[in-house]
Parts: sequence; structure tokens; C-alpha cells
Amino acid sequence: MSGPKDELEVKGLVPDAPALERALTRAGAVMEFSGEMVDVRFDRGGDLAGRDEMLRLRVYRPADGPARGELGWKGPIGARDGYRHRPEVEVSVGDPEAALELVRRLGFSESQRIERAVTVYRLGGATLRIERYPEMDVLMEVEGEPEAIERAIRATGLPRRDFRAESLPEFVERFEARTGRRARLAR
Repeated sequence: MSGPKDELEVKGLVPDAPALERALTRAGAVMEFSGEMVDVRFDRGGDLAGRDEMLRLRVYRPADGPARGELGWKGPIGARDGYRHRPEVEVSVGDPEAALELVRRLGFSESQRIERAVTVYRLGGATLRIERYPEMDVLMEVEGEPEAIERAIRATGLPRRDFRAESLPEFVERFEARTGRRARLAR
């Protein structure tokens, strides 16, 4: 998706990914992508982090086909009616490596890398993304307008109370506290 928008989303733990995928298929969800998704976050001297902003190159690598990317800016994180909210501007890029070089030449350096296997579904107006990290809980992010998010969550069969308007670091913190192991978000 490209252009400016307001992102609304929630995340939740996935106790049984195959059962979740069967529930989504029964509900009529359509799989849009399966493969690796790599997020490379950039900053320049902490300027963006200091304003709670992010510059990110997201690269989608399907098992069979060329990689594609999205270069995006995300504004400060907030909450809106129980959903995580963030303004964002994204543009599609056909050559992620060239986009990476462009960002580096503008003086930005990599501040974080997140690598995970994902399966992305579309159900009505919601996008549902199942995320499998190298060493962490399996998560699902549900994004869209509130009504579409709620419909999609009901279709999963998972309890609504398990979905939160939180960012990945909160899920990492709970994983590490619960297991005593360090989460790994990249290989």
C-alpha cells in the first residue's frame, strides 16, 4: 500500500498457527503473501527515535519470485479507541537494494533489523499477518478500520482480550520475562 494514511492495528499471541490458518480459510480469508519479511529501520544520530518516528525499508521475499519492498516513514505511536495508531507514508519500491543504497547515501544508518517468516491474509477490509520470528512467540497483527479489525479477530476464534494496542517491544519483554530466554528478531 502506498501513500499517506493512518495505521490502526492490534497484535496478539498465536498459540496454534495451523489452527489459526484453518480458521481464517474457513472464514474466507485470502492468502496474499507467504515468505520472508525483513524490516530494516534507519536513523541518523538518533534524530528520528528522539521524535518517536521511524524510517523503514520493508522487504518481502517470496519463496518463488523476486523481492519487492516498501519504503516508509512512521510518525509517533499513539492509541485510538483501543487500537495502536500511527500516521505513515509508504511507497512501493521494485528494487529494495537500490532503495537501501539511497537511504544510506542520505546519511541514515541501520538502527534495527527484524527478520521473520510471515503469512499475510486479507479478510474483508482487514489485513492479518502471522509472524514467526527466529526465537520468540508467534504473533498476529490485524490492521484496518475498527469494524474490519473486529470482524477479522472474531474469525480467528481467538479471544479479543488477547489482542493489544502494543508494539513489538512489549511482546518481546513479556516473552523474555515468561521464558527466561532472550528473544531473537533476526538471524
